[in-house]
Amino acid sequence: MEQRSLKPLFSVPVIVAALGYFVDIYDLLLFSIVRRTSLSSIGVPDDQLLVQGEFVLQSQMIGLLLGGIIWGVMGDKKGRLSVLFGSILLYSLANIANGFVTTVNQYAILRFIGGIGLAGELGAGITLVSEVLPTRLRGYGTTLVATIGLMGAVLANFIAKKFDWQIAYFIGGGLGIALLIARVSIFESGVFLKLKEKVVQRGNFFQLFTNYARFKKFIGSVFIGLPIWFVIGILITFSPEFAKALQIDGVISAGDAVMYSYIGLAVGDLVSGFVSQAFRSRKKVVLLYVIITTAMILVYLFTPGRSVSNFYLTCFLLGVSIGYWALFVTMAAEQFGTNLRSTVATSAPNFIRGMVVPLTLSFRFIREQLGGDSNAVIFGALIVGLATIVIALLALRLVAETFSRDMNFVEED
Repeated sequence: MEQRSLKPLFSVPVIVAALGYFVDIYDLLLFSIVRRTSLSSIGVPDDQLLVQGEFVLQSQMIGLLLGGIIWGVMGDKKGRLSVLFGSILLYSLANIANGFVTTVNQYAILRFIGGIGLAGELGAGITLVSEVLPTRLRGYGTTLVATIGLMGAVLANFIAKKFDWQIAYFIGGGLGIALLIARVSIFESGVFLKLKEKVVQRGNFFQLFTNYARFKKFIGSVFIGLPIWFVIGILITFSPEFAKALQIDGVISAGDAVMYSYIGLAVGDLVSGFVSQAFRSRKKVVLLYVIITTAMILVYLFTPGRSVSNFYLTCFLLGVSIGYWALFVTMAAEQFGTNLRSTVATSAPNFIRGMVVPLTLSFRFIREQLGGDSNAVIFGALIVGLATIVIALLALRLVAETFSRDMNFVEED
């Protein structure tokens, strides 16, 4: 009877990891939601909202890229809990400070600092949950964390509509501080505590590059998630600009586009988690979702003249199509031994988030080369999007199927 019990799914580490990811998503996407109103209020003219928005977003993503390495290494050296405490404190304080910015440069610096803090949340939470849950429940646990966490986008949009953008940042910081207090009751992973008794290198980031098999797994673990952040970082974040290029009949709110896409993403994650458990495979489900994502990118970019409601429906379905985020992070955690698991599980999703920087730069370069008009926006996004699909399919070939893998192993030198 104990073997069939679902009780471990509702243990304190799983619940608090889910709530942590909820706050993480709230803070991560808040800029995308309040981009236009916040930049306008500090004096950015309308014709500069896209370019300055890209600059601030890139600053945040570079912070995520750097933070992914810092917190990942710390998680393997000092423990999963050190990351869960340190990261949330940093991004909570950065978000509170964000409410006081008066220039674009101040905004970018604080989003960079906030990005460093945000980088630690998901990887450490998924690592902890994957290690404290039995193998039969691991996929359900990480799916639960992701599904609850993604609803943070809904709250962020609701708060941004009810309050000024400064208050929205203050609330995000306050939620983080409250969660920090709740985390006092979490216990460290038993798998990690056993590792501390062994004489083995822990959290050596360069170990990922000194062995070809490890390097190949790491690259594969990172780039299978590339289409997810192409969709979020370009198609959804800049949805008002795409709506204009597509001649959508009405005004599109970036906040609503983010909200509907993240509701879709939560649905997609929930379904992909259960399907992978049923088919006892992670790779096959990821392949299916990448194919569906390809189709939905084409629908998004080449269905002009839609109503506002139909455009938001497309955003929702686009979110469903990229709903393999939980599988992506879980696979990264499962690929590597305990002494490198946090390093990879934390750096992989943040490397992909950081890829928004070259993606947005590529998008800008291509649309400028194509003339900068509405067609350039559409076909520029198409070229970048299809490139991410090809890269993800190639990357999927580099990773192993890890569905039934025992997590109690280490990476040898």
